[in-house]
Amino acid sequence: MNRPAPVEISYENMRFLITHNPTNATLNKFTEELKKYGVTTLVRVCDATYDKAPVEKEGIHVLVHFRKY
Repeated sequence: MNRPAPVEISYENMRFLITHNPTNATLNKFTEELKKYGVTTLVRVCDATYDKAPVEKEGIHVLVHFRKY
């Protein structure tokens, strides 16, 4: 499946990277992409589609911010 390219948004002294939601099968490539952009914190705002442990092992802090209404 083709995924859209990440989109980087800057606001004042902050940078945001908008990406697709990876799966465990695509997690290695996803993590490499995050590192390429210098991501240090990842905020998950959708249902979990991957195990966050491998991302955290790469030094990227994962925050889960999702509520079902």
